[in-house]
Amino acid sequence: MRTSLIALTALLLAPTAAFAHPVKHKPAAAARGIVSSADPRASEAGREILRAGGSAADAEMAMMLALTVVEPQSSGIGGGGFFVYQQAGGKLVTIDGREKAPASATATRFLGAEGKPMSMFQAAPGGKSVGVPGNIRLMAMVHKRFGKLPWKALFAPAIRLAEQGYTVTRPMAAGMGFVSQVWGAFPAISAQYTRDGKPVAEGALVKNPDLAKTLRLIADKGPDAFYTGEVAQAIVTAATTAPRNPSDITLADLAAYQAKERPPICGSYRGYKICGMGPPSSGAVTVLQILGMLERFDMKKLGADNPVSWHLIGEAMLLAYADREKYLGDSDFVSIPLKGMTDKAYLKARSMTISPDKALGVYEAGTPPGAEPRTAAISSEVAGTTHFVAVDRAGNVGTMTSTVEGPFGSQLLAGGFVLNNELTDFTFAPEKNGAPVANRVEGGKRPLSSMSPTIVYDAKGRPVFTVGAAGGKTIIMQVAKALIAHIDWGMDARAAIGQGLVYFSGTTLILEEGTSLPPMKPAIEALGHKVSVAKLGLKANAAQRTKRGWVGAADPRSVGVALTE
Repeated sequence: MRTSLIALTALLLAPTAAFAHPVKHKPAAAARGIVSSADPRASEAGREILRAGGSAADAEMAMMLALTVVEPQSSGIGGGGFFVYQQAGGKLVTIDGREKAPASATATRFLGAEGKPMSMFQAAPGGKSVGVPGNIRLMAMVHKRFGKLPWKALFAPAIRLAEQGYTVTRPMAAGMGFVSQVWGAFPAISAQYTRDGKPVAEGALVKNPDLAKTLRLIADKGPDAFYTGEVAQAIVTAATTAPRNPSDITLADLAAYQAKERPPICGSYRGYKICGMGPPSSGAVTVLQILGMLERFDMKKLGADNPVSWHLIGEAMLLAYADREKYLGDSDFVSIPLKGMTDKAYLKARSMTISPDKALGVYEAGTPPGAEPRTAAISSEVAGTTHFVAVDRAGNVGTMTSTVEGPFGSQLLAGGFVLNNELTDFTFAPEKNGAPVANRVEGGKRPLSSMSPTIVYDAKGRPVFTVGAAGGKTIIMQVAKALIAHIDWGMDARAAIGQGLVYFSGTTLILEEGTSLPPMKPAIEALGHKVSVAKLGLKANAAQRTKRGWVGAADPRSVGVALTE
């Protein structure tokens, strides 16, 4: 299953058939504001808002809405996200807009008739995988606290795109090519995205009047128009009458949803402060664990072209992900040893098991200070998701990761937007060896996520770098790798996110095809690793502070762009 999920990720996020030949984009330098997203139309929406005098938060929300229209395979108002915002000269705020399970959900939600976990492809399509969407409540909280423009103004670019139409990108076409095989059972999405029985082709013009109507309603009446009334009813009807896996979601579930401000998770690396989102995101904790285990090694001296560097990164990755699977979940439901997992002494002890000369071979979770007995269990998380950043002329920095989970989420549409399949991010088996799993399904719970919106600060406390990514559980590694590339290897934002990646399947290291890593395969194998080479669908966005001001960057693998105000 894991191999198939990696292949799916690569298919959905790779913008070209020849993945080894990425799209070339120049980074955008900013004497004033900048934006970066995974789609040019969304970036333009963000720039439009900045030019109208909007804040970075306003630009972020406008991009989230625009991506609902032009990148429906990845994100939108039918899903959720995490928002990290550094106010100029002020407080760092992290807001959780992660989807929630219906109140009636139980731990056996994704078990089949024989009590065995369903496969992802059995569980994802249809209503049972749909979580209560969080992005509009997140947007309302963000706008109330940090917005400068009227609420309604943020919807204008997205409404225009939905009404006037947009052309299909190669990533969107690739996503449709994969999942449209099941659309015969899902008439609404088939009607929107197929012509003469075939998915709309790359370059075709698509209009979405139903989505334009929904966006106008929310723009006019505010966020409650999403969580109550006709939009909420459309969500409930679509999910509960789904032809596959009908849901138990209710109008009460939607009306009760609230976004939450969470304490940020921060740590240090090479004199820099690195901050991100806490649970139910596993991003910041796992990124900090990887960096913490690498800190005793001279990664700068080793360099990006040294197989030992990637061996060490691989070892830290495997150990950190082992902790992730065992301890992390929704902190409203399970006790998480957050301080222990990022404790310098604990990470140093974990690091001391890593040798620069030989692979460990076995990668088990440690016992961080404050940990309660827990059973490790692998969680599912597949391709989808998008990331976008904005910096305004005042110096506010926003970075957000948004998702509907897999390609086109649950394959259900309501009001023209895709409903997420986010509940398949729960671990399907509620217990293992008689002990409970931290990320098991529970009513009202938010599933564990790998989304990792991150801001880096220099020794003076100034934000100097921000990054986030898409691509399921590879997100954590994309962010960690970008930070190593930027801080240790001196790469600028675009080069750091464009640098090749090492990931894993079981204990096998996967080197990203079409990058500088595959030629290192024999040397890494000589250190005791099993190694394979594969396409990894990666898609990151970043920005960095330079002497000329902020510079935005989009992943050279993607169709995204960074724009200056």
